[in-house]
Amino acid sequence: MYVRCPSCGHEDTRVVDSREAEDGDSIRRRRACDSCGERFTTRERSESARIQVVKRDGTRQEFDRRKLGSAIGKAASKQLAPDAIDRLIDDLETTIRQSGTSEVGSQRIGEMVLERLAESDPMSYLRFKIVYSSLQDPDALYDELETLVRRRREARDRRFAEQTTLPIEPAVAVPGRRRRR
Repeated sequence: MYVRCPSCGHEDTRVVDSREAEDGDSIRRRRACDSCGERFTTRERSESARIQVVKRDGTRQEFDRRKLGSAIGKAASKQLAPDAIDRLIDDLETTIRQSGTSEVGSQRIGEMVLERLAESDPMSYLRFKIVYSSLQDPDALYDELETLVRRRREARDRRFAEQTTLPIEPAVAVPGRRRRR
């Protein structure tokens, strides 16, 4: 397998170090270019059944992590690191594979990205939503912002309720009352 050097484009690169990536699903390889000496990292993952994305016009394309990563990266704020984007896509891809389907609509992928961005980075969520839904009307953006704020408040309240433990008081016996058998 030939891997091009990102610096000079030369095809003759060699593997310097190879190890399993933190996610356990891919192999991280350090490579060196024999032409310019540049060192770079690649990640390789095994291919399983390919996921087909059904576009809005009915055409089908193979699921492309780079294309999705680029779209998320354009919308993402600087708080969302490239590793976080990779984890988001890994989670999304795993969810699709676990569903057992080989085809998924591009709209569903967009919704899944929005669900994950709403939890992790609200500003990236809004930017992605504007492009994904082609929001042109400021009122629609305001409505979306209200929905996002409400969702985040509900999630925060839910987390608070889960962390709050209610004290259990001992049972108080009422004098003069006995149970009959």
